[in-house]
Amino acid sequence: MAERSLTDRLFDDADREPIDPFDLFELWFAEAKATEINDPNAMALATVDEDGQPDLRMVLLNARDRRGFVFFTNFESAKGRQLLARPKAALLFHWKTLRRQVRIRGPVEVVADAEADAYFSGRPRVSQLASSASSQSRPLHSRAELLARVEALEARVGEGPVPRPPHWSGFRLRPQSIEFWKDGAHRLHDRVLFTGEPGGDTWTRQRLNP
Repeated sequence: MAERSLTDRLFDDADREPIDPFDLFELWFAEAKATEINDPNAMALATVDEDGQPDLRMVLLNARDRRGFVFFTNFESAKGRQLLARPKAALLFHWKTLRRQVRIRGPVEVVADAEADAYFSGRPRVSQLASSASSQSRPLHSRAELLARVEALEARVGEGPVPRPPHWSGFRLRPQSIEFWKDGAHRLHDRVLFTGEPGGDTWTRQRLNP
């Protein structure tokens, strides 16, 4: 008999053997990369501002491991300032072709300088220049002003490496909860929530009403 997939086991109420949500995410992410036309690593990032108002935008998942889910940004951007002040966030992956979602919530931490340096150095040079020249989220008089700053920086560094700005780095969300959602007929969707301590290996699994 062929071994059942983690997805089959996830939605089988009779199967109570432990499932690792990180392994399950890897399975779903691999399937999304095979079916999504653009950016299977796109995710909505939710934060809270200084007035307690929620804020939301799309970003890209840049790295992941058992420690958590990593994205890079300008610390002086709106999301950067919000996360430094209130280091908690939520992520949402929506893979329309698969009719699936994954929701992740938990505290965030700044990645190590070595991780930020390694990612920045591997980016296309034009992206390095753009990240360095942009005062992200701040008012901009015109696009021409931004392009001029990029050209000025390019002229200044010449053929040398583009240094990573001190205000550009990454955040790692360390999951406390990971919810897997699968579309079902007549709105009878499947939802399973995993909860645990950030960095821990023990997860509680609970089916939820759709």
